[in-house]
Amino acid sequence: MLIADGVGDRLRDERERLGLNQTDFGTLLGVSRGTQKNYELGANSLDLRYVAALVTHGVDAGFVLTGRRSPSPDKGLSETEQTLVEQFRTVPADDQKAILRFLKAMFDDAVKGSK
Repeated sequence: MLIADGVGDRLRDERERLGLNQTDFGTLLGVSRGTQKNYELGANSLDLRYVAALVTHGVDAGFVLTGRRSPSPDKGLSETEQTLVEQFRTVPADDQKAILRFLKAMFDDAVKGSK
């Protein structure tokens, strides 16, 4: 099986970023400590179910597989902004449109007031 260079190292980096040892990380992802160790050593190719589980548990699977970090959709948002986005996403589309009209009106008013 062909294993891309660095996959095991990046997998270990992500595990360490999450503060987990091989046993706990493997358990979380449904594999034994030995399998986890072999993945990190590059001795075994990653199983697709395992890669899917990585994503479910907050691992940047794109980084593990390619070496390029995936952009975070919430990167740079404060806790208040994240809450606002989450709440906005849960309301019906018509309410979202009303919120957007309200925010645009407030923004336009603020811009006029700053001139």
